[in-house]
Amino acid sequence: MKEIIAVVRMGKVSATKRALVEAGVAGFTASKVLGRGKLVKDPAVIEARKQELLALNKSKDKQEAELLIDTFLNGVRLFPRRLFNVIAHDEDVPRIVQAIMAVNRTDNQVGDGKIFVLPLSDAIRVRTGETGDSAIW
Repeated sequence: MKEIIAVVRMGKVSATKRALVEAGVAGFTASKVLGRGKLVKDPAVIEARKQELLALNKSKDKQEAELLIDTFLNGVRLFPRRLFNVIAHDEDVPRIVQAIMAVNRTDNQVGDGKIFVLPLSDAIRVRTGETGDSAIW
C-alpha cells in the first residue's frame, strides 16, 4: 500500500477530483493548505507572471495589487493550495500519479504542484475492522 500526497493549485481542484474518480480511486481526502515551493530565480519568468496577474486583477488600486503580486512572487507570502491524500494499492500508483499530473500541468513554468508517494504500513476500516489492502477498497 502507498499514500499519494498531491499539492495542487486551487483552480485545479475540480479537475483533480474528476481525474481521481476516472482513475478508479475509491476515496480520497482534500484539505485547504498554505505553502510555497522553490523560489523562481529567472527575472523574465517572474515579470511575465507578474504582468499576467496584473492583467487579471480587477482591483481599482493597481499599486496595492502590484504589491500583493510582488510579495507572492518574491517568497514573502504563502500560496493557497489544496492537499489531496489518496491511499492506493502499489500497482495503482502509476495510473493515479499520471492522472493527477495530466490535469495539473500548466504552461506557467512554476507552481504546478508536487506529488509525494510514501509507503504505508497498514490501514484499518473503522466500520468493519478490516485491515491492510481490504480496508482501502
